[in-house]
Amino acid sequence: MHSASSDTPAVRVAALYRFARFDDCAALRAPLDHLCRQLGVRGTLLLAREGINGTIAGDASAIAAVVAHIRALPGCAELDVKYADSAAMPFHRLKVRVKREIVTMGEPALDPLTGAGHYVDPHDWNALITDPATLVIDTRNAYEVAVGSFAGAIDPHTRSFAEFPAWFRAHRADLLAGKTRVAMFCTGGIRCEKSTALLRREGVAEVYHLKGGVLDYLATIPPEQSLWQGECFVFDQRVAVGHGLAPGTHVLCHACQRPVTAADRASPLYEAGVACPACHAQRTEQQRQANRERQRQQLLAKQRGTAHIGAVRES
Repeated sequence: MHSASSDTPAVRVAALYRFARFDDCAALRAPLDHLCRQLGVRGTLLLAREGINGTIAGDASAIAAVVAHIRALPGCAELDVKYADSAAMPFHRLKVRVKREIVTMGEPALDPLTGAGHYVDPHDWNALITDPATLVIDTRNAYEVAVGSFAGAIDPHTRSFAEFPAWFRAHRADLLAGKTRVAMFCTGGIRCEKSTALLRREGVAEVYHLKGGVLDYLATIPPEQSLWQGECFVFDQRVAVGHGLAPGTHVLCHACQRPVTAADRASPLYEAGVACPACHAQRTEQQRQANRERQRQQLLAKQRGTAHIGAVRES
């Protein structure tokens, strides 16, 4: 885990999820929202009939209290939580929302509680994915894969997780040719709960997924033993992390919300807070001017030591 500088008070960040069966999400939402606001916790929490998912930040004692509250919810005693420290609060507001799914795939009949694939510990992952009989699939979106992935993993080139089922069904024959098992991975594990359940429902017998996702792998496996190439995109102020969850080299383009490399930032098409090479051609001059004004307001807010609402992505 990466710790903030010793002379800066650390903000604890908790990324969490749990598939459970909630009969009345609205009744669960109000007390959770109240507790977070009372403790000054910010971020996003999603509740659905299938469970809870989100990332929140606050001081360590506040985060511990919220996590304890969530663990007391039906079926959430074994809540999956990943912690990291940040020198600054990565969110400007709190959102506790009721949704149809905690991670949108568009396959309502799936039940990850009973249908998900087999977990593979990070220490056993290398042996599995280097076996020629294993098909390795990166279930994340194309812009995430571009930041980093496991060597040899299949990139579905999806724009959203909801595109994954159609992609698999369209390509399954070619994908599974000569393979006896499938291994899948995602950032923190939640998407693979659904993607492995999907493949098992589609008749694939041996389906595995990386326990704790890429983040647990990077936190656990030494760089010299790692098969991970590049960095791992994360949905908070850090943008991307490397081995040991150390901050990566990417920044976020606030125009298109995509990660920007050091090489991209050297391009004449890159302007901080305004556009990057990936989205420059898609922006009108009027849009770029609006982005420049937003960037100016953000810099002024930073100089004043105040937060500019909307400055940080909260996906």
